[in-house]
Amino acid sequence: MLDAITWIVTNIAMSFVNLGYALTHPGEWLDWSNKEALMRFIYYGGSVEFFFVVITAFLVLTGVGMWKNNIMWATVRILEGLANGTGRLFAWAGLLMVLQQIVIIFMQRIFASSQISFGFGASFSMDVSWWAEELKFYNALVVTLCVTYTFVQGGHVRVDLVYSAVKFRTKRMIDMFGSLFFMMPAAVLTWMYGWYFLWRHLVTPKPSASDSLDKLLLKSRALRWNVETIGFSPNGFNAYFLFKILLVAFAGLVFIHAIAFFFRSYLEWKEGEASEGKYLDKDDLGDEDAKLVAEIH
Repeated sequence: MLDAITWIVTNIAMSFVNLGYALTHPGEWLDWSNKEALMRFIYYGGSVEFFFVVITAFLVLTGVGMWKNNIMWATVRILEGLANGTGRLFAWAGLLMVLQQIVIIFMQRIFASSQISFGFGASFSMDVSWWAEELKFYNALVVTLCVTYTFVQGGHVRVDLVYSAVKFRTKRMIDMFGSLFFMMPAAVLTWMYGWYFLWRHLVTPKPSASDSLDKLLLKSRALRWNVETIGFSPNGFNAYFLFKILLVAFAGLVFIHAIAFFFRSYLEWKEGEASEGKYLDKDDLGDEDAKLVAEIH
């Protein structure tokens, strides 16, 4: 137990050093023309060092926010604004998906064409099956990048056995517990899986989560880009590495919003019912639509 505590404290202390070094030596991990720099980026993106830099930043921000609640509220507004802005932007992918499906149907059934081209002059032309399979990507954009926006808007389904029957401050305590012990760990696990899953489909030799930095630097001698371009069908969508990027983005957004949700829950717990929904930027659906949503829930 003592060894575990010592390990945690040591890593938290070293996180300040690691962050400072990373910020003052960006070329050692951002200059991707250097193979060793790229391998360092891959390593640190899923490393213990990066994890403790993020956790330490969260702890420092939490301590400052508890001392100055206006700073915590500002953080909530910024992070919820990020969730809303990202979600509102990529929600348009749903419309693109519908319009593209209409074009595909017209090209297949009416014009009997096997190719669809977009653009003026140098157009982008692919087989109809490519465009049909690409619809999955639009769906993935909505699912992964609108998840925290939906959370802010209260659109996720909640299975409620206890929550509705308890007092206001008890609800906020449940929310704080959930953000720390469910949202954050789930996001970290997804990030760890998704990070190496992504890079194994972008470069070769394939990096592994069990590789040390020294081992990855040795691998960097043979490092080259090997971007995944294999589809499920001969003429189908062949950019499935984009889904891996979205998986990592999803994990990052969920972790960031877990911080926002914890901060909001703490502030509402501290300030009482009068602060419920404070600064919350929710979409106005109109009276009829809001009534319909309420009936559905």
